[in-house]
Amino acid sequence: MNKEGLLYKISEGIQDMCYIWSKEIRSTIKDEGVLIFLILVPLAYPLLYSWIYNNEVVRDVPTAIVDLSHTQTSREFIREFDAGPETKAAYYCNSLDEAKDLIRKQVVHGILYFPSDFEDNLYRGEQSKVSVYTDMSLMLTYKAIYGQAQAIASHINTKIQISKSTTAFTNRDEEITTKPLDFDEVPIFNSTGGYGNAILPGVLILILQQTLLLGIGLSAGTARENNRYQELIPISKHYNGIFRIVFGKSMCYLMIYVVMSAYITLCVPRFFHFTTLVQPWPLFSLMLPFLLAVIFFGMALSCLVRYRENVMLLVVFTSVPLLFMTGISWPLSNMPGYWKSIAMIFPSTWGVRGFLSISSMGGSIEDIQDEIMILWFQAVLYFFITCAVYRYQINHTRKHANEKIMNVRAKAKEAMNRIDS
Repeated sequence: MNKEGLLYKISEGIQDMCYIWSKEIRSTIKDEGVLIFLILVPLAYPLLYSWIYNNEVVRDVPTAIVDLSHTQTSREFIREFDAGPETKAAYYCNSLDEAKDLIRKQVVHGILYFPSDFEDNLYRGEQSKVSVYTDMSLMLTYKAIYGQAQAIASHINTKIQISKSTTAFTNRDEEITTKPLDFDEVPIFNSTGGYGNAILPGVLILILQQTLLLGIGLSAGTARENNRYQELIPISKHYNGIFRIVFGKSMCYLMIYVVMSAYITLCVPRFFHFTTLVQPWPLFSLMLPFLLAVIFFGMALSCLVRYRENVMLLVVFTSVPLLFMTGISWPLSNMPGYWKSIAMIFPSTWGVRGFLSISSMGGSIEDIQDEIMILWFQAVLYFFITCAVYRYQINHTRKHANEKIMNVRAKAKEAMNRIDS
């Protein structure tokens, strides 16, 4: 092929890709369902999640108190428990059954139980117990009640150790007696200790993936419902070449989600004052292969979507499992090997880990090099899978079209024979 022919082919390919891109844009705007999933949901859904987790930690968790001891030590314990910012002594009950009834009614989320011999055991030098009952359906309230009770018990234990010590003559001696091995607890990265800062980076990236998969799948289902024979690939001179079709359609989704990803990863955390240490260049280096991998993965997956409703069954129920498989809410060391293998298939696994590194930990490109390389590998792999799927769709479309044409010609020939006879 000479130079002029090569330039003509390149020019024709670019024109075809632009035509397919513009047609996909028009289809997206005209289809209300696709428009909702690709634009409205990414705009509103992160705001809803961020607003829910904006308080970071729970405050004044109502707790029922069952004090059968009625002693100075139990009252001191209750006062310190009520004075903490996370817990509140809301009800005083005469029995454990009465307090359990309040939990069943969701009036309180936990119980502090002091037995009648609570202080007597302390004075006799025996071990005494404070029972803590919590509603395990809400992990944050469980953490607040249990953590506060444990801190107060440690503080009272320290005072008992000091009172019984025979070698402590100064404050420094008392410190060494009660805390021979000193340590400082300094939280890193998630300095607030809040649930929002811990979970939000993973949720934001997962929202990008799930809404993009829903939009692509819904568009494919709509195309099949509107044109049963041509299904996904229309018969047109512009749809002449697999690469042109795949690149043209992917350009539409990439253009939309470049804007959406910038909004979700840069603007939403700042709207609600979450911790974000992300820099533009590491973010761009991560999000470009992530979006391409998700787009090609969604286009390949769209071959399974026969009707618009199918995409909801394929994508929505996977949101919670995918969040767990990223390792952000469940440690990878406790995850079975086969689940780790399944997690490697999805771009969100590597996107969440990479974004957590650069957003919450201030990582650089070198720190997320592995995630970037894997996402590029997935983008290339899913691109060729998409090309193979679309090749099958084109052959399937042409086969149906030829069969339909042959049937029409056969019927026309039969009708002409009848007329001649």
